[in-house]
Amino acid sequence: MASEGLTRRRGGGASPAIGTASPAFSDTPSFPSSSAGPRKTTNNAPTSSAGGSGGAGAMEGRNKIAYDPRDFENGGESETMPRLTIMEEVLLLGLKDKAGYLSFWNDNISYALRGCILIELALRRRIAMVKDPSRRRLALADRLIEVIDDRQTGETILDEALKMMKSSEKYGAGAWVDLMSGETWNVMKIGYQLKQVRERLAKGLVDKGVLRTEKRNFLLFDMATHPIADMNAKDDVMRRTLTLLTARTAAIPPQALHKEGVKYRHMRAVVLVCAAYASSVLENALQRLSYDSREAAFARCDDILAEFSTWPFGITTSNVAGPVTIGGGTRKREGGSGGVGRESVQELIREVRKEMASSITSQAGAGGGQEEQEELCFEVVATILEIFGRMDSLL
Repeated sequence: MASEGLTRRRGGGASPAIGTASPAFSDTPSFPSSSAGPRKTTNNAPTSSAGGSGGAGAMEGRNKIAYDPRDFENGGESETMPRLTIMEEVLLLGLKDKAGYLSFWNDNISYALRGCILIELALRRRIAMVKDPSRRRLALADRLIEVIDDRQTGETILDEALKMMKSSEKYGAGAWVDLMSGETWNVMKIGYQLKQVRERLAKGLVDKGVLRTEKRNFLLFDMATHPIADMNAKDDVMRRTLTLLTARTAAIPPQALHKEGVKYRHMRAVVLVCAAYASSVLENALQRLSYDSREAAFARCDDILAEFSTWPFGITTSNVAGPVTIGGGTRKREGGSGGVGRESVQELIREVRKEMASSITSQAGAGGGQEEQEELCFEVVATILEIFGRMDSLL
């Protein structure tokens, strides 16, 4: 079965048209979103708006803002989930700290963010590959995805995507990323597009106290910008990214991971660097390195993406520590990382496998094929990373 829509991201593109409300964040300037409304709020909680001070209250210790009662209906899931989603972390890496907007020339981040939405849903066990043995005859991107749990996550964009996937016919991961990005020639499916994703993610970060909203004048138009309000949040993302790609030991440093208790810490570290790479924002985390160190970090990221864009993960790496040749996937830079870098990637593969085995074992007691669904969720993650590896920005 062929995937719907376009099969690969177009690399180049025109810059945003002057005169749009927020070109640095807008994904679809000519189709303003009508579904980007704020969450439910308490009576004394202000909501954020362009030019407003919704984020200020959170920073100054006043009443908390913009919480959704459904956030507390996930059976303790929020305790094992990180504060920020993968999409928000990638957006933070791309944001200019004081200016508060993304590069006008970055034409890759919008597409990659849609892929991150699917990864986040898979890691939260909301979507998985359709359990069909015949799917192995198809390319990863063409294997059908289904919703296995329609409980809301509390994250507006994730819940919108989940609801849309639940009510739709089944598509492959490649088709879903294309449809959510609006990259389809079928006008009957243009309604699947998730609009204003970057702007809505930024407003969500305002609600979480990480960003603030300001209005800036750009000669011909006013634009809502979102400077960093909590530098600790961005520094944490930068530190984890930089540590993972520059570690000089084979063991994965704790500084490269989320805090203890967060589910799939190693898998999330892998996804963060790969998504940042595909979004063309990884260099922001590496800009203070020397040229040679920066090239080595990119080479290690290439190796990580190559190994985790196959299914099963790291098919050439054994579970026993020791030198093993890396090369399960497509590497973009000749030579790849060597020495400690290669050993670090191998150890990362082993740690992710341990997380998978631990999670599958914990689900086995629930019965009803829960452990098989867990593995099918990871297959979705591998598929999205394989799509990232084929983006024109990395070729």
